[in-house]
Amino acid sequence: MIGFLVNRLLWTAATMWVVFTITFFLMRSVPGGPFDGERKLDPEIKRNIETRYGTNDPLPVQYFRELGKVCRGDLGPSYKLADYTVNEIIAQGFPVSASLGTLALCFAIGLGLPVGILAATRRGKLPDYGSMTIATIGMALPEFFVAPLAIILFVFVWPLFPAAGWGSWQQLILPSVCLGLPYAAYIARLTRTGMLDVLSQDYIRTAHAKGLAPRDVVLRHALKGAMLPVVSFLGPATAGILTGSLIEEAIFAIPGLGIHFVQSAQQRDYTLAMGLVLLYFLLLSLMNLVVDVLYKLLDPRVKLDS
Repeated sequence: MIGFLVNRLLWTAATMWVVFTITFFLMRSVPGGPFDGERKLDPEIKRNIETRYGTNDPLPVQYFRELGKVCRGDLGPSYKLADYTVNEIIAQGFPVSASLGTLALCFAIGLGLPVGILAATRRGKLPDYGSMTIATIGMALPEFFVAPLAIILFVFVWPLFPAAGWGSWQQLILPSVCLGLPYAAYIARLTRTGMLDVLSQDYIRTAHAKGLAPRDVVLRHALKGAMLPVVSFLGPATAGILTGSLIEEAIFAIPGLGIHFVQSAQQRDYTLAMGLVLLYFLLLSLMNLVVDVLYKLLDPRVKLDS
């Protein structure tokens, strides 16, 4: 296990360097710069600003300077948000985005698992057909459609929740549900498939033959094996929730990192865009690592190659 973790962390560091390099040169290959706008600056003023931030230095000089700062954990100042560093922006917005993503993931697991178990234990009956039909529809609906529809229904038609903002528990419910609903549908279908596969195994028949209650057979014996497809899906689900939260934060006016990510790309804010790209990559890498370890704990037959 230790060898696997060390190997994975080394590969993560190497991949992060590749991501940094590609992002650095890709951003600077796009026409325009962080100090180009509709109102043109005086050439002398623009030159002084570029000297202040070092954007008029040769690309190799900029590359190694920025790489050294990133290795020290210093993401530099934001080019567009005056008096703010990228570290400060992330420190302010990340807890909000992380809270939204965590609530959405918990909602997806909390809804998807019971629905999938119910569908598998009632195979071929109305609960199975009904829940899987709803799950299929939920998988087909994107976040930018579900969120406005939820606002129309639960803000204007039935005024149960506020339309936007962040701070109270009422403002948490609607965006987290809208973000987690499609992934709840995926988890429900994966749980059903995994549960049906496990319920056909010999040791499940043996448990039934010993006279165990059906509930105990499902929860104590079958659920652990049925969770394997769900655990494998958690990595891609985390990636989808992180990227989908950009849309949800814009629709519900949530002060997370989503709006900064979009604006940094539009405004050529190199340092902020780079910091957010590296942050999202690091979070996804750590989540995939956690998924691999959980998979090993659930199924001892899995070998973690170091």
